[in-house]
Amino acid sequence: MGLLDDKVVLVNGGSQGVGAAVARAAVREGALVAVTGRRPEPGEALVAELSELAEAGGRALFVRADLADAEQAKASVGRVVDAYGRIDCLVNSAGLTSRGTLLDTTPELFDAHVAINLKGPFFAMQAAVADMVGRGAPGTIVNIITSSAHGGQPFLAPYVAAKAGLIGLTRNAAHAHRWDRVRINGLNIGWTATEGEDATQKTFHGADDDWREQAAARLPMGKLGQPDEIADFVVFLLSDRSGVVTGSVIDWDQNVLGGLD
Repeated sequence: MGLLDDKVVLVNGGSQGVGAAVARAAVREGALVAVTGRRPEPGEALVAELSELAEAGGRALFVRADLADAEQAKASVGRVVDAYGRIDCLVNSAGLTSRGTLLDTTPELFDAHVAINLKGPFFAMQAAVADMVGRGAPGTIVNIITSSAHGGQPFLAPYVAAKAGLIGLTRNAAHAHRWDRVRINGLNIGWTATEGEDATQKTFHGADDDWREQAAARLPMGKLGQPDEIADFVVFLLSDRSGVVTGSVIDWDQNVLGGLD
């Protein structure tokens, strides 16, 4: 459909999982895409794949960046502007999901969650919106958040704290820049089948290789959330087809907030 024809899209944390799925969907919809990540191998491999999807080289860029570092988060936007002359769309999909409760979370773990899940998106948004406002051009931003931000499990205390902050930031920034025609929305995604979630389940919960099948059997729709489904929704929010929507944080999940059995 070409929903993002000739748009310049940066996907932070885009070398795997939901971010990689968003990058693929954006390229299929005609975008020029850049992805960030800490490790060059998966990032460069994805860029090669994206260029093949676009049937032409030069339509994808990998930017090595540690988004826990505010300066690197800002610089990732700068690299995209240098390469393509502007940034039209930003997706913040990087996330840290290591476990910690209120009682056992250390200051170091708390700071790590804030750095990746809140500070990085803040300063990437700062740089992106500065470019959009400086050019007097509209733009769109989507923050990948979590349904756990409504409360979450006890072992997600620092994660929930940081992601709940990202909900507030999403709405604050959307309100602040609505007259600049910069639309900013968020997705509270539920349990999703990604490489990162596989590692988390095995590392922190001793899960077996068939944990996805076991989890799916306990879910209403009979499956976990799929990255490509989330990606299609993100592309819609980035595109003009989502109209004037801004400041919305949408629960993309199969469990209903407030519903009780």
